Amino acid sequence: MNNWKKILLIGCVVLLAACTKSVLITGDYLMIPAQDGGKMSKLEILSVGENILGEPQYVEIAQDRVDYYIPIDVTEYKGQSLDICLTGVDKNNKFYKRFAQSDVRVTERDERYRPRYHFAPDFGWTNDPNGMVYYDGEYHLAYQANPYGIGHYNMHWGNAVSTDLMHWEDLPPIIAPDSLGAIFSGSAIVDDENTAGFGKDAIVAMYTSAGRLQRQSIAYSLDRGRTYTKYEGNPVITDLSRRDFRDPKLSRFGDKWIVAIAAGDVIAFYASKDLKNWEKLSEFGKGIGSHAAVWECPDLLKFEYEGKEKWVLLVSINPGNPNGGSITQYFIGSFDGKEFKADPLPYPLWVDLGADNYAGVTFAGKEDRHIFMGWMSNWYYSGATPTKRFRNCMTLPRDLSLKSNGRHLILASNPSPEVYASMKQVRSFDDTKVGLGFSIPQILEENHGAYSIAFTIQPDTKGKLAVVLSNTLGEKMVYHFDFSKNELSLDRSESGLVDFEPRFASKPIVTHIVERAEYKVEMFVDRQSIEMFVGEGDVSFTNSMFPSEYYDKFEITADGCNPILSEITINEIN
Repeated sequence: MNNWKKILLIGCVVLLAACTKSVLITGDYLMIPAQDGGKMSKLEILSVGENILGEPQYVEIAQDRVDYYIPIDVTEYKGQSLDICLTGVDKNNKFYKRFAQSDVRVTERDERYRPRYHFAPDFGWTNDPNGMVYYDGEYHLAYQANPYGIGHYNMHWGNAVSTDLMHWEDLPPIIAPDSLGAIFSGSAIVDDENTAGFGKDAIVAMYTSAGRLQRQSIAYSLDRGRTYTKYEGNPVITDLSRRDFRDPKLSRFGDKWIVAIAAGDVIAFYASKDLKNWEKLSEFGKGIGSHAAVWECPDLLKFEYEGKEKWVLLVSINPGNPNGGSITQYFIGSFDGKEFKADPLPYPLWVDLGADNYAGVTFAGKEDRHIFMGWMSNWYYSGATPTKRFRNCMTLPRDLSLKSNGRHLILASNPSPEVYASMKQVRSFDDTKVGLGFSIPQILEENHGAYSIAFTIQPDTKGKLAVVLSNTLGEKMVYHFDFSKNELSLDRSESGLVDFEPRFASKPIVTHIVERAEYKVEMFVDRQSIEMFVGEGDVSFTNSMFPSEYYDKFEITADGCNPILSEITINEIN
């Protein structure tokens, strides 16, 4: 969302001359040759003079090489000729006439860094999770998407569905840019009482229309989230005083709808009876928490803790992470239907102090649970990561709860039960003391770079422990537990490909751990990421890596202590 330089560059493209080529459609997908970092061109595809894409889209057309092909669904135009119009293309460009056609959208799926059990789009860019709602046995995950490239532009809502939170079907985009602007982040709910008049059980989405102004619009689906119709009265909320005014998160409070909107460096709350007409209630955030950057992607959650009602407000900021780049903070307090008030706690408090968990929110429609998913990347380097046909993915689903760290309440984060349901234990090891080290030379016989490792540590003194995942090339992710400082750190400077952005591996990534008699540790490894959970939800620590070959060796060494290592398991995830 914070990519105005790219948007300004795109705006200049319209000034360039256009080339047009007519193509007879014989396949389901028109494949346009593109180059990562190639020349930005405005694309229109005309059928009898009408742009089948709606608004013009932008593509990085191939100049020196073809890095990937952009798949455009043209199934309904088979047997017809379409005119492909591109600005800024030299007709002598050797790739200009190399438009291909295919009957499948993605011709090569199993690239090295494509995750096996995290959601990533079949093709294209993704960032924030959007429109997350549970309805009729399905989890709906919309997401910030560029269906026409692997960079952050052409913002649509992509669309994926799952029955188990682990296996996702990537469907066609559901909300596309229009005259009000690009489609930025937002949320969705099920309007089971038909308060908006769109139909009983309509799924209603609220999103940010990001044009010259950022305003809030709505759309609705009557076919279980497969297609959406935009409300003809959009936008429904406007604040002319705000340059940054986005990411509406809907929820129900009594007989009214509440929406939390990131408004500069505060969160603004609005109320409505019908999702169309909104009244401003209050603002929260001045003088509390981190204000290192504008606030984004709020979520307001109700919990019960020891018989009392508590509320949590999630707020993302970029930059602001003590480890650099993007991060999500939270506040614990009360909400009376009008105002959120934070308890006096040592803010800022962080959802995840790893480098790669941003803009996370929860699924509506699961009142008994708060199921959280975040964007597993960082704005420092998300546009430069060494993937080919897609960029970025989502975290595992996590169930949020409140617990004490011995001093105050914290927001705990555990892998959701659906994660464990998808696991199969394939190896286990006897309890041991770590004084002389513990090693698994070959994690799996057939290693696809995706598995989980779990173990429990009982430290006997305030010493240090190193936990290392590595490969035969000497590339490694090195975690250090310092029990004297109650600190966990990660060194990924030798983790594999690291030079695509200077800040990716320039310093250790550090988080704090809660002092406990023992620590359950779970590491979910999936090709380009490791999500570590410590202490039954005390700490989540999410970080990406790009090894040249998959890690297949695991070892633990002790320094100044001889802890007991128990419950050691290796698990496949299906």
